[in-house]
Amino acid sequence: MRSLILACCKLYISESQNSAALELISGAAKQCPEAAIINKFQDEAYNRVGYTLVSHFSPTPSPSSDGGPLRKAVFSMVKAAIDSINLEVHCGTHPRLGVVDHICFHPLAQASLDQVAALAKLVASDIGYNLQVPTFLYGAAHEGGRTLDSIRREMGYFKPNSLGIQWAGGPESESLRLQPDMGPAQVARATGVVVVGATRWVDNYNVPITSKDIAAVRRIAKRVSSRGGGLKTVQAMALAHGEDSTEVACNLLDPNLVGADKVQLEIERLAGEEGMAVGKGYFTDLSQEEIVENYMKLGFC
Repeated sequence: MRSLILACCKLYISESQNSAALELISGAAKQCPEAAIINKFQDEAYNRVGYTLVSHFSPTPSPSSDGGPLRKAVFSMVKAAIDSINLEVHCGTHPRLGVVDHICFHPLAQASLDQVAALAKLVASDIGYNLQVPTFLYGAAHEGGRTLDSIRREMGYFKPNSLGIQWAGGPESESLRLQPDMGPAQVARATGVVVVGATRWVDNYNVPITSKDIAAVRRIAKRVSSRGGGLKTVQAMALAHGEDSTEVACNLLDPNLVGADKVQLEIERLAGEEGMAVGKGYFTDLSQEEIVENYMKLGFC
């Protein structure tokens, strides 16, 4: 058995309702079968889909190497998404910066963070220069360790760009507030920008609240997050989700320190103060262990 040097890529695309586009995107990944789609999370209300891909990769990827099947698969999926989705006609209750809103690489098994960071930079270069899409780096892929949320705040990600609870379209201007790390300095409104990073494992955990009072749920999200003085290593935002529900969508940056159980209890406590009912939260992806196990079952190891 080969050493288990595995890279995981989470790829978030701003579309869940255009079945033809999604078929093209999934089909693009199949060109590199060793980079397997282990999980797909499609959310109609958010109009967003998340793919989890895993593959063996070279422990020392470099610009002179091909970077392995994961690099090829991710690039092919990104190209298919950009070719088939127009952000100017996109609408949903989840914010976004681009057709391909976010790409994050995580080390699995014996892989190191530095190794997947090198892979992330190769993919960012492919997107920025070959597809001519402004691309930003964060986490271990960025020299200064810039965070994902700092890019998003600077770019206005957390403020709805239309009336009510919907986000509509992409960037309002071709000029960017930040200088991209890769690619052109001007942005196409139909495409938007891409953010690519490398971090330790992050759990995505969403907790439904039966209420349309988005302002109150935003107060809860702020209080549960580390930025608002709440739980350490937790990021949270409030998003409308369906007809009568709102969610506190959380990134658990260190699940071993603060996991879903603590987040669930704290949101229940805070929602109780607001007189709101809380449902059981859910993960939007498999666990690290399940992802490795499922990949090994495919026979590549």
